Amino acid sequence: MDLVEPDTPLPSWFTEEDLATYGALYEKSGFQTALQVPYRSLGEVCNLPDPVVKVPAFLIMGGKDYVLKFPGIEDLTKGEKAKELVPNLEVTFIPEGTHFVQEQFPEQVNQLILGFLAKHT
Repeated sequence: MDLVEPDTPLPSWFTEEDLATYGALYEKSGFQTALQVPYRSLGEVCNLPDPVVKVPAFLIMGGKDYVLKFPGIEDLTKGEKAKELVPNLEVTFIPEGTHFVQEQFPEQVNQLILGFLAKHT
């Protein structure tokens, strides 16, 4: 996590209590599982017979998500590259959102999900 300076204050929507709760859960279960998909599995060969996701899919991202700084991610999410493997992908960016957009803008995210599900029911 060298993308964040250690002295960076917590965002207003993430309290010290939240941090303690997440920390306790990770102490109990470990952090390995949380990182396995996709971060630790990028180099693994899955040998899927058909890797194309054929059902409608929805990606909601924050426009200020630090993941967008990783090489190739912005092109993948904002361009047409992802459509090669997920042809029915709909991508929505919440401009002021970060990596935790669902916690920053829960009502907006919920409405987006409900709208997506209503279109594909």
